[in-house]
Amino acid sequence: MKSCFLSLTIAAFFLTNCAVIRPGEVGVKQKLGKLSNKVHTQGTVFYNPFIARVIKVSIQTNNLELSLNLPSKEGLSVNSQISILYKINQEQVPYIIRNIGLRYETIISNVFRSASADVCSQYNAKDLHSGLRAEIEKAIKVKMMETLNTQGIQIDAVLMKSIQLPPGLSLSIEQKLQAEQDVMRMEFTLKQAKLEADRKIIEAKGTSDAQKIISEGLTSEIIKIRSIEAFIELSKSPNSKVIITDGKTPFLINQDK
Repeated sequence: MKSCFLSLTIAAFFLTNCAVIRPGEVGVKQKLGKLSNKVHTQGTVFYNPFIARVIKVSIQTNNLELSLNLPSKEGLSVNSQISILYKINQEQVPYIIRNIGLRYETIISNVFRSASADVCSQYNAKDLHSGLRAEIEKAIKVKMMETLNTQGIQIDAVLMKSIQLPPGLSLSIEQKLQAEQDVMRMEFTLKQAKLEADRKIIEAKGTSDAQKIISEGLTSEIIKIRSIEAFIELSKSPNSKVIITDGKTPFLINQDK
């Protein structure tokens, strides 16, 4: 009985002194307040719960959502929903715990605010709502990486979502886009009309050239030959025919079937 109780006690002791590191996270042991430089990956880590603990940190790609106003070159304020995709450098986890702590999302948020203010102030508000958005996102990411990469935080992407321009600017942009579409539609109509006109000119020229070729080729000798060929074909037919001729060029004016 005593041996069974002793076995259970020993088993419970080892279970409480074991930390499980799951996939997508790492662990760093802290003993008597001193942080180890060794990073433990997935698996089990044994420690003395009376004098030590295991700090777990996620190294998966995380998404930090922010909602803030971005300044523009004109001094306007553009409201936007931001997604920052980031992850922690596994080898620098001890450094992060010592120097930044586990509330590093606050640091990322502050760095983004500074970087976005520097970058967005170089663009007009309408650029945030146009094809330049990808360029702005990339510039903010590069600016953030200059500060965070050395701190062990890697920025994978900065995504600007739900851009809300000031009402007056939105209306003017819509009007401009509508005007551009009208111009494009008119250019297309004019292009089609020009193509149709060119087609008719080419067709008319072709007809004229064909008539000119025919008229140049119809000499008196050719007409006589064609007349003889016509008489030959008529002679092969058993039907009665009436032919009036001036003695030079024959004409078929009636044919009984």
